[in-house]
Amino acid sequence: MIIKTVDNVQEAVKGVKDGMTFMLGGFGLCGIPENAISELVRLNVQNLTCISNNAGVDDFGLGQLLHKKQIDKMVSSYVGENAIFEKQMLSGELEVELIPQGTLAARCQAAQQGFPAVYTPAGYGTEVAQGKETREFDGKMYVLEKAFKADFAFVKAWKGDKAGNLIFKGTARNFNPVMCGSATITVAEVEELVEPGELDPNQIHIPGIFVQRIFEGKNYEKRIEQRTVRQKA
Repeated sequence: MIIKTVDNVQEAVKGVKDGMTFMLGGFGLCGIPENAISELVRLNVQNLTCISNNAGVDDFGLGQLLHKKQIDKMVSSYVGENAIFEKQMLSGELEVELIPQGTLAARCQAAQQGFPAVYTPAGYGTEVAQGKETREFDGKMYVLEKAFKADFAFVKAWKGDKAGNLIFKGTARNFNPVMCGSATITVAEVEELVEPGELDPNQIHIPGIFVQRIFEGKNYEKRIEQRTVRQKA
């Protein structure tokens, strides 16, 4: 059995360089690789292309990288609650490729499964399809979307073992599973790291073959993007 464990986040991100393309799991602030993002901020890598559903908020998640202007291009489906993202996009400082959410997932999954591209009906007849190949199947038009190519995928899981097998929890599952194995190197940070054999095989969402490095994260904040509470009666 190949052990994928690294001692800390510094070891986990070894090899990152300016100009690379990163995939980052999460939806809003749910299930984001907090430790990896903080380390990328500390390293101050520049000219990045980031593939992620959205860019967090101004002072947390990918918003920290945007604040330091480390990202040149965002490939996302949602601008979200991030005012810095919006400002940099409208000013032309940040290149943004907006993609239908299902297409974003499909392009990640295509890379994971070794497909060069997929056909999807999403976006046909809109700006999304401009300059792309289209084709008819059974009377319906589809757009050809290429699989993503990324240097690193950073994902967050609830539990993992030292062989890289992962279990996600609740909605934190989101884009994380389809980004595993979708890049040259997949780095998984987990809340709890256990020995091989301790996870129930029937509960594993992603097998270790899709993960190259795994470490136990620390000090998770797990912020809530928009907190809503019920008033007392």
